[in-house]
Amino acid sequence: MKKLLALSAISLTLMQAASAQHKLIADKIIGIVGDKIILKSDMEGALADQERNTPDGQLPADAPCKTLEMLISQKVMVLQAERDSLPVSDADIEGQMENRIRYFEQMYGSKEKMKEVTGYSVYQLRERFRNPIKENLLAQAMRNKVIEQVKVTPSEVKRYFDAIPKDSLKFYESELEIGQIVITPKATREMDQYAIDRLLEFKKRVQNKEADFGSLAILYSEDPGVKDNKGIYPMNRNDKNTWDPDFMAAAFRLKEGEISNPVKSAHGYHIIQMLKRQGDNITVQHILIRAAVTKSDLAKATEKLDSVRSQILANKITFAQAVSDFSDEPSAKFTGGMLQSKVGDGTLLTIDQLDDPSEKEIVLMLEKLKPGEISKPTTFVDDQGHTAVRLVFLKTRTQPHRENLSDDYSRIQQRTLMIKQAEAINKWLMEKIPTFYVNVDPEYKTCTHISQWMGQIAKK
Repeated sequence: MKKLLALSAISLTLMQAASAQHKLIADKIIGIVGDKIILKSDMEGALADQERNTPDGQLPADAPCKTLEMLISQKVMVLQAERDSLPVSDADIEGQMENRIRYFEQMYGSKEKMKEVTGYSVYQLRERFRNPIKENLLAQAMRNKVIEQVKVTPSEVKRYFDAIPKDSLKFYESELEIGQIVITPKATREMDQYAIDRLLEFKKRVQNKEADFGSLAILYSEDPGVKDNKGIYPMNRNDKNTWDPDFMAAAFRLKEGEISNPVKSAHGYHIIQMLKRQGDNITVQHILIRAAVTKSDLAKATEKLDSVRSQILANKITFAQAVSDFSDEPSAKFTGGMLQSKVGDGTLLTIDQLDDPSEKEIVLMLEKLKPGEISKPTTFVDDQGHTAVRLVFLKTRTQPHRENLSDDYSRIQQRTLMIKQAEAINKWLMEKIPTFYVNVDPEYKTCTHISQWMGQIAKK
């Protein structure tokens, strides 16, 4: 169910801001750079981000060291940028701040809902975001200044590649770039009302002691996890990045033993029963019913996508423009409709990465598609359980191969450049860090770069 009601990880920044006061109770300073401090919670938040972006969720043993080194280097870059008076305008800060708040407002549906979930007004969020955004922009400006002259030549790329032991060269499975255009038909008002009426009937039967809530959940709930847990979930008020905001807000309004009226979330309609309440911890049970989409609605969506496909094939519109104009997929405006790699940046995927239920069907479709071709419209069930229609576009497909300069030059070039940039930044830090006051918690003074930096400071 947590997967079912999960929010986008991009909302973490807002959630961290919203729970900052809770963290400070048990927080401590683990680093000081000039007049800026680094809290243990800063490092823990960064580590949590890394865990979410790691396929197996396992971080290397030196992750805390590397994370604190990153945070220290960022503070140094901010301070040096201020010294150098690097231009970061108020307009840049306000622009990023407005974009961020607009995104969260869109995600929650309204300013009022955003305040209800986070506990902060738009004005308060602006105040909380302003300094972190300014520091990020200053650090980025300083970093860009340090590496702007760093370039790699073809001979450097070849030298780097030639130094890799042949038995250590990466082997790439067949990789694909896949896009999709998705239309998710909306249920009619009648179907919405039918779902609401069913839930009201369930509520009435429980209140009249004609049926048990858990039994009804097992029999009728469309939550995939219901057979394992009868729709029962523990929740904490600070887990705002885990749950759908409408579901969470409705749950926390309930008194112990109370059953809600039907609540609409991104996943359908729910009735929620409060089983137990203890401070910021509650245990609830719910029944989920999705408003059904009619065959007529699916047929209209299929017809529309068939027309879109014809326009693309006739070169009247590009795939990217079709995604922008027609796709209902929430992330389409950010990804251009292209599926994203789950093991790194970019759009190159292997077949085994298509492991979500809605993606497994794409695997079968790929057997009939050649690079550059677009499938006919097909119905599927998305990750939130909605029935939708999509076109699948196979942009490219590579053959399995061992890494080589001919096929993988851009990848090798990028790695070579990143290494050279990291060397330039570390050299810069070794020169600049001794010019600032730096103090690090003893627990981290043996970290490789921190030890080197503190050694340089000691020489001054």
